[in-house]
Amino acid sequence: MATLKPGGDTRVTASSHGSDISTPPPEKSTTDQPIDLERLGEQHGYALDETVLKQQLGLPADAVLKKDATGRVLIPQPSDSPLDPLNWSPWKKRSILIMLAIASFTCDYSAATGASALLVQAETWHISPNTVNHATAGNTFMLGVGGLVTVWLSAYFGRLPVLFYFTVIAAATAIWSAAAGSFESYMASRILNGFFVVAAAGGGLMWINDVFFFHERPRMINIWSCAIILSPFLGPLFMAAVLQVSTWRVEMYLNFGIIMASLVTIVILGDETFFPRHKPISSISNIYAMPRWQRLLGLAQTKTRYTDNTILGSGARLWQTATRLPVFLICFFYFLDFGWTVANNTTISVILVPAYQLDYYGLASIYCSPVIGAILGIPLGHFLFDFIGRLWARRHNGIIAPEARLIPLWIVLPLKIAGYNMIGVTMQRHLNIWVLIVGWGMHNLATILTTSAVSAYLIDCYPEASGESAAWLNAVRTLAGFILGYVQINWAHSAGTEIEYGIQTAIMGGAFLVFVVPTTIFGSRIRKIQGPLKFKTN
Repeated sequence: MATLKPGGDTRVTASSHGSDISTPPPEKSTTDQPIDLERLGEQHGYALDETVLKQQLGLPADAVLKKDATGRVLIPQPSDSPLDPLNWSPWKKRSILIMLAIASFTCDYSAATGASALLVQAETWHISPNTVNHATAGNTFMLGVGGLVTVWLSAYFGRLPVLFYFTVIAAATAIWSAAAGSFESYMASRILNGFFVVAAAGGGLMWINDVFFFHERPRMINIWSCAIILSPFLGPLFMAAVLQVSTWRVEMYLNFGIIMASLVTIVILGDETFFPRHKPISSISNIYAMPRWQRLLGLAQTKTRYTDNTILGSGARLWQTATRLPVFLICFFYFLDFGWTVANNTTISVILVPAYQLDYYGLASIYCSPVIGAILGIPLGHFLFDFIGRLWARRHNGIIAPEARLIPLWIVLPLKIAGYNMIGVTMQRHLNIWVLIVGWGMHNLATILTTSAVSAYLIDCYPEASGESAAWLNAVRTLAGFILGYVQINWAHSAGTEIEYGIQTAIMGGAFLVFVVPTTIFGSRIRKIQGPLKFKTN
């Protein structure tokens, strides 16, 4: 990292592996104490302009900081080591993102892939569709638990081995689901699958925080979250298409194949991204001197005591993160906002198929709507987050506060509410199915941007707790989906979908007013009062 010298200069050297780092002449430094721009940012806001940043730090005008090719200051300041993930080549960084997106995709894909098969599975085992849905609900619940455990173990063993071993077990439970001979066996396999398949989705923010700079993270989060949000719609879509020509077991074998493809990607592209910046580089280099397969299996991390955390200390990080009010408020909002998306997705086929006399090709076609909405969220999010960041900086003397990441929520809320109500009204009044298709696409596009916004906000508020923040967001969304999955069908039958979905959108709007609005206005003051987390390691 850049280091402060007597006289105010900073030492700057750049690894040849960091493609976007400028390389002013290195100078000798008398101290190894880094300038922690992330700590400054989470307390006072982030500045990408060198002049503004120097004014914040009180550095002299001739101080030199590492910047990218466009002149933006790099936050955090990377070390001088080519081993630092921040200095990895663009190809390796994007390989990590590809691996992470594919692995994250398997999570909700596996959870929701049975949603289109509730009716035929009920016939297979001679039970009600609502009983079959318990297997999906159990899988969904375990996604939240598994995400918390993933982050806990990753802080102790390292990122890569936890992802590898969890994916191996996820693949084993997936093939068990496909071959299950009874509903009890099927349900057990699905519950275990939920616990292990969530590793990348539950802890994805820590990987992004390890590898990418502040100005890159919202775009990377948008891609990662798109993979997560896209997958629960492709699962039912593929299942419906398969059911038209074959049995539900074929799709379950396909689910196994997709998880195996993720495992192959992890083996080929994965590497350990945790970089203990508090340690001498000589001790860090030991782990990268070993063969990569030893890092994959966790042998290198164990031999070198790489993470330097205790098992209890790693678990305590989760609870420390939950004590921060911005984390609590945003997670509570996400709980009340996202759960309806899960419940709608996992139960809508039970209502649509008989109401519109759909065959399974027709059902698969309707599931294309949220898929298209999710895909459109990628370019829109890419533009929106950059635009709002620049606009916020222009209006706040060059400073981008973490609360800037919440502004997209104000923009997409009407789109989300309108789209969700269009789904409910269409099913109740049997309107043209295209009303539902357009509404579902609108709602899911807004959901993508919502997930990206809350994730980017928490990673900017507490960069060192990126994994823990991701785990809590994942836990509350899956818990909400688990709870609401039990009531969605019965509620629709008793009250009608128009009233049901209207009440649900009112709850979404109320959650925004109660949790997001105060956090946007007062979040900065709250963070300053509570202070940073100050974990032993980042």
